[in-house]
Amino acid sequence: MRVHTRSHRLKLKQADSAALKALTHRGRESVRVWRRARVLQLLAEGWTVVGVAEAVGVTETTVRAIRRRYREEGLSAALHEKPRPGAVRRLTEKQASEVVAMTCALPSEGRARWTIRLIAQEAVRRGLVPEVGRETVRELLLRHDLKPWREKNVVRAKAGRPVRRANGRRTGAVPAAPVSH
Repeated sequence: MRVHTRSHRLKLKQADSAALKALTHRGRESVRVWRRARVLQLLAEGWTVVGVAEAVGVTETTVRAIRRRYREEGLSAALHEKPRPGAVRRLTEKQASEVVAMTCALPSEGRARWTIRLIAQEAVRRGLVPEVGRETVRELLLRHDLKPWREKNVVRAKAGRPVRRANGRRTGAVPAAPVSH
Protein backbone atom coordinates (compact mmCIF):
# COMPACT_ATOMS: atom_id res chain seq x y z
CA MET A 1 0.00 0.00 0.00
CA ARG A 2 1.14 3.49 -0.77
CA VAL A 3 2.27 5.88 1.99
CA HIS A 4 0.30 9.11 1.96
CA THR A 5 1.94 12.24 3.28
CA ARG A 6 0.10 15.09 4.92
CA SER A 7 -0.36 17.79 2.36
CA HIS A 8 -3.06 20.45 2.34
CA ARG A 9 -5.13 18.56 4.89
CA LEU A 10 -8.79 19.45 4.61
CA LYS A 11 -10.52 20.36 7.86
CA LEU A 12 -14.10 19.03 7.83
CA LYS A 13 -16.78 20.30 10.17
CA GLN A 14 -17.99 17.62 12.57
CA ALA A 15 -21.52 17.66 11.09
CA ASP A 16 -20.11 17.41 7.56
CA SER A 17 -17.90 14.49 8.56
CA ALA A 18 -20.90 12.63 10.01
CA ALA A 19 -22.97 13.40 6.90
CA LEU A 20 -20.21 12.07 4.63
CA LYS A 21 -19.87 8.90 6.69
CA ALA A 22 -23.62 8.28 6.49
CA LEU A 23 -23.67 9.05 2.78
CA THR A 24 -20.84 6.67 1.88
CA HIS A 25 -22.25 3.82 3.98
CA ARG A 26 -25.86 4.21 2.89
CA GLY A 27 -25.25 3.34 -0.78
CA ARG A 28 -28.19 5.25 -2.17
CA GLU A 29 -26.37 8.07 -3.89
CA SER A 30 -25.11 8.27 -7.44
CA VAL A 31 -21.53 7.21 -8.11
CA ARG A 32 -20.54 10.82 -8.79
CA VAL A 33 -21.78 12.01 -5.40
CA TRP A 34 -20.26 9.00 -3.62
CA ARG A 35 -16.86 9.65 -5.26
CA ARG A 36 -16.95 13.31 -4.27
CA ALA A 37 -17.80 12.35 -0.70
CA ARG A 38 -14.94 9.85 -0.65
CA VAL A 39 -12.57 12.52 -1.99
CA LEU A 40 -13.49 14.81 0.89
CA GLN A 41 -13.05 12.01 3.44
CA LEU A 42 -9.61 11.05 2.16
CA LEU A 43 -8.46 14.66 2.04
CA ALA A 44 -9.60 15.05 5.66
CA GLU A 45 -7.56 11.97 6.57
CA GLY A 46 -4.50 13.72 5.17
CA TRP A 47 -4.06 12.01 1.82
CA THR A 48 -2.31 13.88 -0.97
CA VAL A 49 -4.19 15.09 -4.02
CA VAL A 50 -2.36 12.54 -6.18
CA GLY A 51 -3.10 9.70 -3.76
CA VAL A 52 -6.79 10.59 -3.53
CA ALA A 53 -7.08 10.85 -7.31
CA GLU A 54 -5.57 7.38 -7.78
CA ALA A 55 -7.61 5.81 -4.98
CA VAL A 56 -10.97 7.20 -6.02
CA GLY A 57 -10.44 7.06 -9.79
CA VAL A 58 -10.71 10.73 -10.67
CA THR A 59 -8.23 13.30 -11.93
CA GLU A 60 -6.13 15.54 -9.73
CA THR A 61 -7.98 18.55 -11.13
CA THR A 62 -11.27 17.04 -9.96
CA VAL A 63 -9.88 16.51 -6.47
CA ARG A 64 -8.69 20.11 -6.28
CA ALA A 65 -12.03 21.41 -7.59
CA ILE A 66 -14.00 19.42 -4.99
CA ARG A 67 -11.70 20.67 -2.22
CA ARG A 68 -12.03 24.29 -3.41
CA ARG A 69 -15.84 24.05 -3.66
CA TYR A 70 -16.03 22.63 -0.14
CA ARG A 71 -13.88 25.42 1.28
CA GLU A 72 -15.71 28.21 -0.57
CA GLU A 73 -19.32 27.02 -0.75
CA GLY A 74 -19.77 24.15 1.71
CA LEU A 75 -20.62 20.46 1.63
CA SER A 76 -23.66 20.58 -0.64
CA ALA A 77 -21.79 22.51 -3.35
CA ALA A 78 -18.87 20.08 -3.16
CA LEU A 79 -21.09 17.02 -3.56
CA HIS A 80 -23.69 18.21 -6.07
CA GLU A 81 -23.37 20.04 -9.38
CA LYS A 82 -25.12 23.31 -10.01
CA PRO A 83 -28.07 22.99 -12.39
CA ARG A 84 -27.19 23.60 -15.99
CA PRO A 85 -29.56 25.84 -17.91
CA GLY A 86 -29.25 24.16 -21.29
CA ALA A 87 -29.92 25.74 -24.64
CA VAL A 88 -33.25 27.25 -25.62
CA ARG A 89 -35.22 25.17 -28.11
CA ARG A 90 -34.94 26.49 -31.63
CA LEU A 91 -38.48 25.44 -32.60
CA THR A 92 -41.70 25.90 -30.65
CA GLU A 93 -43.96 22.87 -30.29
CA LYS A 94 -46.27 24.29 -32.95
CA GLN A 95 -43.42 24.84 -35.42
CA ALA A 96 -42.05 21.36 -34.72
CA SER A 97 -45.44 19.73 -35.32
CA GLU A 98 -45.86 21.67 -38.59
CA VAL A 99 -42.44 20.54 -39.81
CA VAL A 100 -43.24 16.92 -38.86
CA ALA A 101 -46.60 17.15 -40.67
CA MET A 102 -44.88 18.56 -43.74
CA THR A 103 -42.35 15.71 -43.64
CA CYS A 104 -45.12 13.11 -43.49
CA ALA A 105 -46.69 14.51 -46.67
CA LEU A 106 -45.30 14.03 -50.16
CA PRO A 107 -42.13 15.97 -50.96
CA SER A 108 -42.19 18.94 -53.30
CA GLU A 109 -42.65 18.28 -56.98
CA GLY A 110 -39.67 16.78 -58.73
CA ARG A 111 -38.40 15.10 -55.56
CA ALA A 112 -38.75 11.42 -54.78
CA ARG A 113 -37.97 11.69 -51.05
CA TRP A 114 -37.37 14.19 -48.31
CA THR A 115 -33.81 14.88 -47.27
CA ILE A 116 -32.85 16.76 -44.14
CA ARG A 117 -31.56 19.66 -46.21
CA LEU A 118 -34.75 19.73 -48.30
CA ILE A 119 -36.92 19.72 -45.14
CA ALA A 120 -34.98 22.67 -43.71
CA GLN A 121 -35.21 24.66 -46.95
CA GLU A 122 -38.89 23.85 -47.49
CA ALA A 123 -39.86 24.75 -43.91
CA VAL A 124 -38.33 28.20 -44.35
CA ARG A 125 -39.81 28.62 -47.85
CA ARG A 126 -43.32 27.74 -46.62
CA GLY A 127 -42.97 30.15 -43.70
CA LEU A 128 -43.28 27.48 -41.02
CA VAL A 129 -40.14 28.79 -39.33
CA PRO A 130 -38.08 31.94 -39.88
CA GLU A 131 -34.86 29.89 -40.08
CA VAL A 132 -33.82 26.37 -39.19
CA GLY A 133 -30.60 24.41 -39.48
CA ARG A 134 -30.07 20.87 -40.68
CA GLU A 135 -29.02 19.68 -37.22
CA THR A 136 -32.23 21.00 -35.68
CA VAL A 137 -34.25 19.16 -38.32
CA ARG A 138 -32.21 15.98 -37.78
CA GLU A 139 -32.84 16.07 -34.02
CA LEU A 140 -36.55 16.74 -34.58
CA LEU A 141 -36.85 13.74 -36.88
CA LEU A 142 -34.89 11.62 -34.41
CA ARG A 143 -37.23 12.60 -31.54
CA HIS A 144 -40.25 11.60 -33.63
CA ASP A 145 -38.59 8.46 -35.00
CA LEU A 146 -39.08 9.62 -38.60
CA LYS A 147 -36.87 8.55 -41.48
CA PRO A 148 -38.43 10.18 -44.54
CA TRP A 149 -35.63 8.98 -46.80
CA ARG A 150 -36.94 5.46 -46.15
CA GLU A 151 -40.38 5.17 -47.74
CA LYS A 152 -41.68 2.54 -45.30
CA ASN A 153 -41.33 4.74 -42.23
CA VAL A 154 -43.42 7.67 -43.43
CA VAL A 155 -47.20 7.76 -43.25
CA ARG A 156 -48.60 8.28 -46.70
CA ALA A 157 -52.08 8.09 -48.14
CA LYS A 158 -52.42 4.76 -49.91
CA ALA A 159 -54.25 4.93 -53.21
CA GLY A 160 -54.61 1.23 -53.98
CA ARG A 161 -55.92 -0.06 -50.65
CA PRO A 162 -57.49 -3.52 -50.78
CA VAL A 163 -61.24 -3.84 -50.51
CA ARG A 164 -62.35 -5.05 -47.08
CA ARG A 165 -65.44 -6.84 -45.85
CA ALA A 166 -67.70 -5.31 -43.22
CA ASN A 167 -65.88 -7.31 -40.53
CA GLY A 168 -62.53 -5.85 -41.64
CA ARG A 169 -61.13 -8.98 -43.26
CA ARG A 170 -59.89 -9.15 -46.81
CA THR A 171 -62.37 -9.97 -49.50
CA GLY A 172 -60.10 -12.32 -51.33
CA ALA A 173 -60.37 -12.50 -55.09
CA VAL A 174 -63.05 -10.22 -56.47
CA PRO A 175 -65.08 -12.12 -59.10
CA ALA A 176 -65.26 -10.60 -62.53
CA ALA A 177 -68.47 -8.81 -63.41
CA PRO A 178 -70.87 -10.96 -65.44
CA VAL A 179 -70.86 -10.16 -69.12
CA SER A 180 -74.35 -9.65 -70.54
CA HIS A 181 -75.01 -9.95 -74.28
